[in-house]
Amino acid sequence: VRPMTIEQKTPKYLNIATSIERELHSGAWDGKKIPSVRTIAAQYEISTVTASRALQVLQDKGLVLARERSGCYRIPPPTADSWALQFRLTPNNFLTHSTGVAQSGFVALARRMPMHLKFDAFSILPGLTIPEATRAAQQAIAEGLKGVFLLPSRTCEAETHAEEAFLAGCRAAGLCVVLLERGLRKRRTIPADLVAIDDVAAARECTHHLLQRGCRRVGIVVASPISSHEDRVAGYLLAMHEFGEGTLEPVVLNQPIDIPSREGVAEVTRLVLAHGLDGVVCYQDYLAFGLMMELLKGKKRIPEDVALIGFDNLPLSDEFSIGLTSYDYPAEAMAEAALAVMKQRIAQPERGLVKVHVQGTLKVRASA
Repeated sequence: VRPMTIEQKTPKYLNIATSIERELHSGAWDGKKIPSVRTIAAQYEISTVTASRALQVLQDKGLVLARERSGCYRIPPPTADSWALQFRLTPNNFLTHSTGVAQSGFVALARRMPMHLKFDAFSILPGLTIPEATRAAQQAIAEGLKGVFLLPSRTCEAETHAEEAFLAGCRAAGLCVVLLERGLRKRRTIPADLVAIDDVAAARECTHHLLQRGCRRVGIVVASPISSHEDRVAGYLLAMHEFGEGTLEPVVLNQPIDIPSREGVAEVTRLVLAHGLDGVVCYQDYLAFGLMMELLKGKKRIPEDVALIGFDNLPLSDEFSIGLTSYDYPAEAMAEAALAVMKQRIAQPERGLVKVHVQGTLKVRASA
């Protein structure tokens, strides 16, 4: 009987993991999806359990990253560009869904173009000073960070002051920032390059859709003095004027953000009913969901009595008992445009600021 070799003594899943690791170190699948558990099992003629254990070893070593329902991906090599993503979204019951949609475009882009994504790499809190922000930016540059993609907060002045200090600190340190979707709250000028949905065109299309399906008392709900909401109001007013030639009465409602979300939705519902609206464009899907529930509780039919359209096309939009018509957030196209603008800014730091519009699509479902 021949003595067992070291390879034979080693558990099979460790041998498989070592084999795959060699391929990873040779550059295979950089930033891309690696073979699935089933593919590995078939290739090495092993069970899926053994293949799964082999992949777990690679995860434990920090060589691959598993994404739920998406598979495993090769973590980009150290030489890949590193970007920070700061998404300062408004806290609510749908925050996880909103964050996932906002981040998904960059995650998808990273699968095609190997890059490191650092989520919430900076602490942008009320009271942040420019010197503090400058030091943080300098440290980030020293650690290899190339730039920051920032989606600003829309909640209050304290948060906006912190963002202004952050932007000033990044400028002082020479760290480029590209804004996503909106400018700073209550600020008429945009302090950095901006990549956003064409909110004027989006709201115009949503409003036209409601009018074309027969609604005549159409309103729009916004919540904050930010560029994206202001542009949506502009698009709504344009559509109302175009369709009615001045005969349709515009109704612009503001959801209060200084009270809990449930009370805020209840107030919006009260205003919708008080104005006798039969069609509503909501600034976000989570407001549309809440408004739908309140209207159904009040025995209103959707869409027969009130048709609803939201924004962002959250995953629940297609899973709700009444599918929500929503303007899709073009996440991957946004990420591609933002990265292109960022690279241009790095190459030409003195050029004028730009605003780039990305087109989305209206996903029509039962609510409208």
